[in-house]
Formats: sequence, structure tokens, C-alpha cells
Amino acid sequence: MDRINELFSNKKHDILSIYFCAGAPKADNTAEVITSLEKNGVDMIEIGIPFSDPLADGLVIQDASCQALRNGMTLTGLFAQLESIRNTVSIPLILMGYLNPIMQYGTDSFFESCHRTGIDGVIIPDLPFTEYMQSVKPVAEKYGIKVIMLITPETSEERIRLIDDNTEGFIYMVSSAAVTGAQKDFDARKQEYFKRIEGMNLRNPRMIGFGISNRRTYEAAAAHAAGCIIGSRFVTLLNEESGNAERAIIRLKRDLEIE
Repeated sequence: MDRINELFSNKKHDILSIYFCAGAPKADNTAEVITSLEKNGVDMIEIGIPFSDPLADGLVIQDASCQALRNGMTLTGLFAQLESIRNTVSIPLILMGYLNPIMQYGTDSFFESCHRTGIDGVIIPDLPFTEYMQSVKPVAEKYGIKVIMLITPETSEERIRLIDDNTEGFIYMVSSAAVTGAQKDFDARKQEYFKRIEGMNLRNPRMIGFGISNRRTYEAAAAHAAGCIIGSRFVTLLNEESGNAERAIIRLKRDLEIE
């Protein structure tokens, strides 16, 4: 059983996934951040590929991406930093990035590098589903990499079921149609969306992300999915702690009131 399926098979609720942007605030501590997060009880990690035009991201992650690029981070450099990560880390690792850098790197080369370095899945927010089915899915399957698709409150039931039938791992539920960024709470409309998707009894487990930053938003999301994905709040804390992931994750878990 692969690492993603094993995680969701063994842990049905309260899965904690953390996003950070590789190369920010430090250029060369990607492996150190990953190791610290696993040590402090994180279940899954999303490693951001910096890009100059991250359309789905709010200011916090945009700034981190720009900082990483200024630090010289590239996709080639990221894979180099991940070369030995599986010697010390066992939890699922997912790369999250936009289509342009992946195409520049070469789709086949990208998925081969993911396989070689022990990456379990990828999230490509601007990947059209048709292109995924025609061009990306066959290559990803060749190398055993899961492509995680996103849904929003505006995604139709037909499209959601199409995604569910044609992807593996989990479905990334975006909490709103807005960009990433911390929120104080989720209103009734968003919670109704969580309940509606939960009631569809999808084949794949679901993770909810975008806007989770405190106990209230964490509880609202965790009640209707396998777990939560937290990005902007952790990126902020990581920057405040000058790249010290252990201090940042301890502060985040304190904010969420979880052990």
C-alpha cells in the first residue's frame, strides 16, 4: 500500500497536512522543514513549488513564492534538496505547484523526478481536467504518482463525481472560491458546502483547505472531512520564526488547540 492510501486507511479523522513554500524564508532548508514537521506530529506535507504568478494564492503565499525565487529556488534545486529525504521521513509528501514550471521542466521528467525522490502526489491548481485525463494522468500513473484535484463550492456534482472516479488519494476541497489566506471563521454557507460534499459519499477521502488558521475554522472543517490542510498561517509563522519549522508548528498547534 502506498503512503497516501496507508495514511487514510489508518487514520480516518483529524489528519493534519501542512503546506510551505520551498525556498522561503531560507533557500536551503526544505529537508529540515519536512523533518521537523514529521517530528512534531504532522501527518502529510505539501511542498510548494515557487512560481512568479500563483493565481490561486493570497498575499502570504505570493510573498513566500517571490522570496523563494529571489533566493534562487528552482524545480531542479528543489528535487536536489529532496534527493535523500526518504532516508529520514516516512509520511506522505506532495508537491503543489502551477503548470508552467512543470511544463518547462518537462512533464515526463517531472514525474520521474517525483518518483525518484519519493514524492507521493502532486497538486496542480491550474491543470484543466481534460488535459489531466489526456496528457498528465498516463504519465503520472506510469511513475506511480497521484494527481490530487481541487473542488470548490461552485464545482458541479457531475464534475465532482468525474474527479472522484478518475483520481486516487484524496480530493482537495477548497473552502471557498477565493484565494488562499487565513480566515476567522467559516460562515453557514461554507459549512453547508462541507455537509453537501460529505453527503455525496465519495469514493475518495476529502481534505479541506484555504482559510484554516484557528480552532474555530479547524473544527468546522475537520467535522466534515478526513482532515485539514493549513498553508498561509503556517507560512506566516515560519517566516516570523526565521525558518525554524519546529517553533512554527508548535505555535500553530497551540493556535489550533491540538496536541
